[in-house]
Amino acid sequence: MISQLRQAGTLIGLVLIVVFFTVQLPETFLTARNLINVSQQISMLAVVAFAMTVVMVMTDFDLSVGSMASLAGIVAAVLFTADQPVWLAVVAALAVGVLGGVVNGVLVAVLGILPFVATLGTLTIYSGAAFWISDGKTIFGRDIPKGFSEFARGGVSLDAVGFAGVSLPYMTILALVVLAVVWVTLEHTTYGRRLYAIGGNAEAARLAGVRVRWLRLSAFAITGLGAAVAGLMYASRVASANPTQGAGLMLDAIAAVFLGMTMGKEGEPRALATLVGVLILGILDNGLTQMKVDSYVREMLVGTIVIAAVATSSIGRRA
Repeated sequence: MISQLRQAGTLIGLVLIVVFFTVQLPETFLTARNLINVSQQISMLAVVAFAMTVVMVMTDFDLSVGSMASLAGIVAAVLFTADQPVWLAVVAALAVGVLGGVVNGVLVAVLGILPFVATLGTLTIYSGAAFWISDGKTIFGRDIPKGFSEFARGGVSLDAVGFAGVSLPYMTILALVVLAVVWVTLEHTTYGRRLYAIGGNAEAARLAGVRVRWLRLSAFAITGLGAAVAGLMYASRVASANPTQGAGLMLDAIAAVFLGMTMGKEGEPRALATLVGVLILGILDNGLTQMKVDSYVREMLVGTIVIAAVATSSIGRRA
């Protein structure tokens, strides 16, 4: 009974947060337009958090995702200023993300450096590279192709399902696609089962014939790719790129995964559980913004919620 309550606690918390803001903001919060807005606002965090889930399955984590997102956005924007086609800029940015993830994987899986130390180092390297490539400047909308920036503003009309004048943003659809891919990969493939085996006991997995080094390296590459996708989404949304635009993604992504981990019987990261964590953070941000609450209060609340959720999960397991 205690275990079941613990697992449901985070989901109950999400429901209570929704109820609170619905009562406080009866005219604006629980409307189709605002919920669509929330889905678009959290799409970038969702993509990074789902990708982060892949490495955290192995009890690793990646501190460099924020700076990697910034670097990917800058790479694309610089190529835009050089009049390169959109597809080339996007591919180059994604390649940079994968390469950055591979570097992290080599440092952790091959050289044996602790993930905290390795990705803290690459965080500063990727951030410095973003400043160097952009000369520390923001690349503004006039240099961003209209077709690229319109992606963040476009969507699929929901008129046919009764929501006149409302569209499901392409960014939300992209985040849902990433969720589906990560969920299927982790829950329904041999690759995913082997990642969980590494997280359970890496040495036992190695003795069982699992290629631990290769799998850890590939997981970091996936996380780097997710960070690059988020960086491109952000650049599209604001029609600009700057060296610090992804700075807040890392902490929120880790917080979302930890919140989701409290829902599992074994405390393992799961893609759908991470979605609950992302929703909690996104709805908090949206509701507090509408209530005109200062951003630092939101940060304090997020930290408190994460600590409380993890502490409750730990107590529940010991019980």
